[in-house]
Amino acid sequence: MLGTILAVDDEPDILIALEDLFEDSYRVLTASKPAEALSILRAEPDIAVVLSDQRMPGMTGDALLAEARAFHDAQAILLTGYADITAVIAALNRGGIVGYVTKPWDAGLLRGTVAQAFERHRLGRDLATERALLRGLLDHAGDAISFKDAQGRFVRLNARKAALLGQDLPVCLGRREADLAGPKAGQNTEADAAALASGAVSETLTSDGPTGAERWSHVTRVPIRDPGGAVTHLAVIERDVTEQRSLEARLRQSDKMQALGTLAGGIAHDFNNLLTAILGSLELAGPKVAELPRVQRLIENARGAAERGASLTKRLLSFSRTHDLQARAVDVNALIAGMSDLFGRSLGGLVSVRTELVEGLAAAQVDPDQLELAVLNLCINARDAMPEGGTITVTTRRLSIVADPEIADGDYLGVGVADEGTGIPDEILRRVCEPFFTTKAVGQGTGLGLAMVFGLAQQSKGRLSIESEVGRGTRVELALPFAVAAPEEAAAAEDAAPAAPRPARILVVDDDQEVRHVTASFLAGFGYRETEAADGAAALALLERERFDLAVVDLAMPGMSGVELAAEIRGRKLGLPILILTGHADAVQIPDDLPVLTKPFRSGDLASRVSGLLEDGVAADSR
Repeated sequence: MLGTILAVDDEPDILIALEDLFEDSYRVLTASKPAEALSILRAEPDIAVVLSDQRMPGMTGDALLAEARAFHDAQAILLTGYADITAVIAALNRGGIVGYVTKPWDAGLLRGTVAQAFERHRLGRDLATERALLRGLLDHAGDAISFKDAQGRFVRLNARKAALLGQDLPVCLGRREADLAGPKAGQNTEADAAALASGAVSETLTSDGPTGAERWSHVTRVPIRDPGGAVTHLAVIERDVTEQRSLEARLRQSDKMQALGTLAGGIAHDFNNLLTAILGSLELAGPKVAELPRVQRLIENARGAAERGASLTKRLLSFSRTHDLQARAVDVNALIAGMSDLFGRSLGGLVSVRTELVEGLAAAQVDPDQLELAVLNLCINARDAMPEGGTITVTTRRLSIVADPEIADGDYLGVGVADEGTGIPDEILRRVCEPFFTTKAVGQGTGLGLAMVFGLAQQSKGRLSIESEVGRGTRVELALPFAVAAPEEAAAAEDAAPAAPRPARILVVDDDQEVRHVTASFLAGFGYRETEAADGAAALALLERERFDLAVVDLAMPGMSGVELAAEIRGRKLGLPILILTGHADAVQIPDDLPVLTKPFRSGDLASRVSGLLEDGVAADSR
């Protein structure tokens, strides 16, 4: 596209001559009056050069060009017949004119003068564009951006960088960062000098602020060279990555928790097998020593220890993120209000518990037993943080959570436990949810309290947050999702006793010999005929030869899992009810139509489930 020039002269012949001279190289506009020229300039912002005669009726050329300068960036050239150079200089100064050509003109000289003016206009436009782009970048960038000379002095910076220095932007220009920010700028000064010396782009990660509340910055330094290749300036871009670092740390913690949860689930499975054998054996041994009270007392002691082990294992499973809790709609205020006696028995007399429960809160979707255990654990931790006594505050409230990477946006029910105790240092706060991590002396805790609460929050699709200040106390809060349905009413009637057993043959399949023996002994004690199989293949071989009324099958077995064995049995259409026994229900995905009994179990639990399945089987056969 041709550039545009404007020729202004009150003589038509001169305008025609100028058109003829430049029409091959430029788009030429003409005006015979100064007022007309000003109108054209206002309508044509892309005019690059104005050629104006000096002597014109109504307004001289220098006055015209001076007025145009106020609103237009065209380069101005004066055509004059003055012989007095002093008058020419005065006109040039008045009109802001870049050159002049005397009449009559030399065509080559005039073309050259216009070409030079046109190039200056193009360069000026390019420079103005670059400046606008740079200004827009500096003013609107979220990063702190600055340009420094070879001596480290600011030549340009944006408001964000000035704010980090605690200064107004104009104050910073021409000064070094060390002069503005003090000793803490020493690290930046050294890095700037290294980048200028090396001439290579560098990237560093820096932090500023107290431990636990650092502000992290990713700093990129770009040396800028002159046409000769020498480094003359340095561009510094500082990006705040504090939130990114926090998210990365939380992701690493989440991955670690998931791995530890999987480990905890595996440990719990093995523990439950051991506890099933121990508790079952103790229950079977009890009647045999009924006349030996001292032995009975030893057995009861052993049973109590094993049941505490079962409770510990349950907490391990609660920490495991893949464990499926029995979540349902729960009136959390009513649950906490009903814990008053439990608080009194568990916390001792040095602390008091105050509740601040917001009325009218909808039910939360959570496992009530695990929530009660979580609140109790938090209260015990709070008590231990106040060895001289104090007040524990348990609260409920409605939370509105937005843009949290751990949970979906929305409203949640918050359950908080706060103390006035010693607080938690930052280096410990980052680890308190790890399983088995504890600051208590040996024998004073398992290190599973907060890990269990963390697991409950994760599995309930909620969040656990902890705020603590050394010397001022700690506040832990669970955010739980609201339930869709209303809370269920607790059953008033006591559990009915299991029906009297009818004659039946039961196949017991378990790869753990001790657990298999305990299960078979329980069934024999109920009056059933039991047969044992050590794995799925042995069970299928027995089913080919003999008829059974029920199969009691372990879930996790080598070679063939309990679910796979159940599918094989059902595929043979034997009409055989199946009960799955498991120490960790998430070891294998269990179909919803397979009944499950978790380990460790009491004989009464097994009797009730077996009796019910046998009755269901009889009813199905009668149909």
